[in-house]
Amino acid sequence: MRRTHRLRGAVAVLCVAALALAGCSPGDRGASDSGDVAAPRQEPGSGADEPERGDPSRSTFAIDIDTASYTYARRLILEGRRPSPGDVRPEEFVNAFEQDYPQPFGDGFTVSADGAQLPAHAAEAEDAAGDTRLLRIGLRTRAEDAGARPDAALTFVVDTSGSMREPGRLDLVQDALHTLVDQLRDTDAVAIVAYASKARVLRPMTPVRSGSALHAAIDDLGADGSTNLEDGLVTGYRVARDGFRQGATNRVILLSDGLANVGSTSAEPILRQVREEAAKQISLLGVGVGSDYGDQLMERLADQGDGFVTYVSEPEQARELFVRQLPATLTVRARDAKAQVTFDQDTVVGFRLVGYENRNLAAEDFRDDSVDGGEVGPGHSVTALYLVRLRPEATGRVAQARVRWLDPASGAAREAAAEVRVGDLDRQFATAAPRLRVCYAAAAFAEALRGRTEVSRGYLGDLAVIADDAARATNDPQVTELATLIRSVR
Repeated sequence: MRRTHRLRGAVAVLCVAALALAGCSPGDRGASDSGDVAAPRQEPGSGADEPERGDPSRSTFAIDIDTASYTYARRLILEGRRPSPGDVRPEEFVNAFEQDYPQPFGDGFTVSADGAQLPAHAAEAEDAAGDTRLLRIGLRTRAEDAGARPDAALTFVVDTSGSMREPGRLDLVQDALHTLVDQLRDTDAVAIVAYASKARVLRPMTPVRSGSALHAAIDDLGADGSTNLEDGLVTGYRVARDGFRQGATNRVILLSDGLANVGSTSAEPILRQVREEAAKQISLLGVGVGSDYGDQLMERLADQGDGFVTYVSEPEQARELFVRQLPATLTVRARDAKAQVTFDQDTVVGFRLVGYENRNLAAEDFRDDSVDGGEVGPGHSVTALYLVRLRPEATGRVAQARVRWLDPASGAAREAAAEVRVGDLDRQFATAAPRLRVCYAAAAFAEALRGRTEVSRGYLGDLAVIADDAARATNDPQVTELATLIRSVR
């Protein structure tokens, strides 16, 4: 009986910890912790495709492709530590894993939807699991043909403060930059800005064909002084604007441990100074390094700077990012992308989106193109995981999932949608799509690290078994590592 109770806790954690702890009013900004589960409703006579102000049947959020929360947590756990609950963002745990959603033929997204019942032994857990289903909304952009990408103009803003002397920080950055310069095209261009107590321009925008000058600038990077991230980023955007190349991909890439201690140390004052330079034409990629890492500052900078943030702790990771992933994702497939899921009040009692709290939008923001969304490049998958409580003996439509974005070339708004029915959520968990089970394991692990449920060794062991089974089904070593991480938590 003891194992039965442990299993019940393991598979019901998202249901109990998420549905029981958070209200479902996504029409409001921010998640409620009232403990109530709001019943979806739809205003009489309103169309399913037209958002209503304040309608709590709609979950609306800006798309986010960040993964730094997971990769930083991975490093800490492997070192025998635990991440701060405030640095754990479940959507980044989920989005750190590969998905197999179909690709669209052009720019924009495909929309996929599937789900499953929670495992049978969750049915007796509390009062939340019986009619609760797992719903996965998947978005995918078309991968890049390496030969078809436009030229790139990349401005690297490198933290060279004293804290970057730690092994695995500046040395890792230099190794990755040397490798990248050797891999880029002769027609690409790179600028290098270093900052410590103040910023200095080591190379203005320089064609990669002048590789020796770029390699010399990378060798010139040395760690000393305070961390004036504000001056570094402001200078970096100025250099990027001065070297702006029409028709190319223009990007600022910030490499830092995020531990700013001079000048502005929060995201909004810094970004306020560079918005004119950015003007939706220069996006920001944040690359975090270091065992002590300012995760929240880096995440806010990327989210508000029309970009995304990732984290690397090993030379192999950094080379993978700079040599394979970065060149393949320089094109923008969709600008200001947002998702909205409308739940049917006739079939759904309550629902909860797992994560995305700091990307939450009001329902009416979905079609307001002045409201910022996420920038998404080629080959990206984005997953939103919901827990949905159905009405007894419900049939018919559960929800409509819709994504809206601006075409990167024309600026025109585009949308795509998919419908979810009760039958789509009826599959037993054990036979559900393997990648769906990976999403569940990653999200449940994140919720546990956030402290949303009491975590026993038995609970973590049972969650690791779910990851083990999914790893065998996907033959994905990254999922095998997830199981190992779950078992490693102290």
